Formats: sequence, structure tokens, C-alpha cells
Amino acid sequence: MTGLLEQGTARVGRVASDVEPLRDPDPEPDDAEVGRRFAAGDEQALAWAYERFAGQIHGMAVRAFGPGPDAEDVTQQVFVSAWTGRAGYRPEQGPLPAWLVGVCRHKIADTWARRDRQRRAAEAAITEARSAPQTTGPQVDTAVADRVLLLGELEQLGQPQRGIIELAFFEDLTHTQIADRTGLPLGTVKSHIRRTLERLRSRLEVDGAALHA
Repeated sequence: MTGLLEQGTARVGRVASDVEPLRDPDPEPDDAEVGRRFAAGDEQALAWAYERFAGQIHGMAVRAFGPGPDAEDVTQQVFVSAWTGRAGYRPEQGPLPAWLVGVCRHKIADTWARRDRQRRAAEAAITEARSAPQTTGPQVDTAVADRVLLLGELEQLGQPQRGIIELAFFEDLTHTQIADRTGLPLGTVKSHIRRTLERLRSRLEVDGAALHA
């Protein structure tokens, strides 16, 4: 009987020794390692970077524009631009969050510049409309009126459609250049432009008919 017990105990010991001990999952890397992997093109590092630093970037955008679509758009643009331009990031020259802050400053400046262009375009259109010669009654030049209506309609568009249309019409970029700038597939850019123009055309026909009546 004692011999059987000893044999059973030895067998259990051998089985236990063959079982791999449970291991804790690998911990997430620190910020420095995330930066190195980001620069190397590791998509998981992009996910980690967004998880860790998006709040800081969004906070900067909110301080610039207040809560709303512009702040959200800038946050998205920062990470898209940072990822597509990651070759310009040098981990040995500084931490990734500091580099992202620099990208964010550029995107904020770009957004302010875009807003200023739209404001000046609208003001010029209104001034042109007011200075147009009057004949038998108050009339508004069709091209000027359509420009004012277009600016108003653009404000109603969501992203990325609004940004794509602005790049096409305000910055005269080609479809390929827009795809490179935004990181979107070329086919997606073309389809967004086509659908948005169809929508704008329909809206402008309705609004323009009312304005010119």
C-alpha cells in the first residue's frame, strides 16, 4: 500500500513539473518605447499613443476653439498627420508627446488660417454684393450670391467632407494631393468630393432660387 502511494505521489509530481507556470501578460511599454515603435511604423504604437496622449492634444484644441467639431477635427488631424509623417520624428531628439504637441500647434494654426480665409472670402463677397450697381430694383450678382451660399453650406458639412472640399477649392489641391494630405484612400477622396458636390448643388439650387426670386 505504501508503495502504491509513493508511486502515485511521484506521478503527480512529474505531471506538475511538466505544466508551464502561468505568466502575467507583457506590460505595456513605457512612453520612450512607444515613441521608438511609433517611429518604426508599429501600428500598435499608434494605438498606444492615441490612448495616452489624445486627451492632452484635444485639450489644446479645445483651448484654441472651444469644445465642438473644430477641436475634434484638429485632434484627429494631429494623429493622422503624425502617423503619415512619422519619418520626421526622431525619438532621440525628444519624447513623442512633445512632438505631437508641435504637430498640434501647426494644425491649430492651419485651422485659424482656414477660418480667416473663409471670413475674408465671405466679407469680400458681401462687399461686392453691396457695391453691385442697382437697376430697377435690388439685385444680387449670381456668382457673388452663389459664393456666399457656398460658404454657408460648407459650414454645415461634417468632416472629412468639409476639409476635403476646402482643400480642393480653397487650396486648389488635386485629388491625389488631398489623399496624401489627409491620409485617406484616393477612391474615398473622389467619392466624398462627388457626393458632397451633388449635395451642395442641390442645396444651392434651392437656396439660390429663393435668393434670386
